[in-house]
Amino acid sequence: MIEPAATWSHILKRGTALWITDIEGGANVGAIFYNADNPTERYNMPDTLKAQHTAHLTQGNVLYSDMGRILCSITADTVGWHDPLSGSANEALVTAKYGEARYQAHRNACHKNACDGLLIELAKYGLGARDLAATVNFFSKVVVDGSGDMRFASPHSRRGDYVELRAEMNVLVILNTCQHPMDPSRQYAPKPVHVAIRQVAAPGPADPCRISRPENERGFVLTERYFM
Repeated sequence: MIEPAATWSHILKRGTALWITDIEGGANVGAIFYNADNPTERYNMPDTLKAQHTAHLTQGNVLYSDMGRILCSITADTVGWHDPLSGSANEALVTAKYGEARYQAHRNACHKNACDGLLIELAKYGLGARDLAATVNFFSKVVVDGSGDMRFASPHSRRGDYVELRAEMNVLVILNTCQHPMDPSRQYAPKPVHVAIRQVAAPGPADPCRISRPENERGFVLTERYFM
């Protein structure tokens, strides 16, 4: 289990899948992704959305790297909408919204923020602030209207909802369970999630993620050539 407002990382090997479950409902999981064998290659939000003609992610979508390869595929999803647009909250935003609660006075009840959590975890792999990439906010929904205004949809994820990510490369994945930066609640109440890893079969020629877009077919071919 990943505790509320905690950060977790793992090198997800090609041929395995990460299963993330919302334990209580209303969770948010900010996630960043890197090629574990060459972390200068990392998740690219604009290419992921542009190639798949979407502004949100769900089952059948893939996560592209900035080299045009596929880091992960979303192979199962009961939520139906995950936010790739809104990024992560920093200390200033959390303090402005929830008030100041430092560790010295509040110990484990202190207010944490996703940006610092991700940076601390990145440092374990020799990476730093310049390597911080865009996050995918799993379990959260942000709708963009015709005027370009963004609106946080709540409630969205329910207790027991899950998403599965299949690794198409060896992927360094870093997860943080702080609240979404656009969550309108004035109560500091991050939620825990459960994670599990399992071995999975390689995607075949009729894999739903592979055939969902012509661009994805090319992305899979490019990724497979990388391992030849």
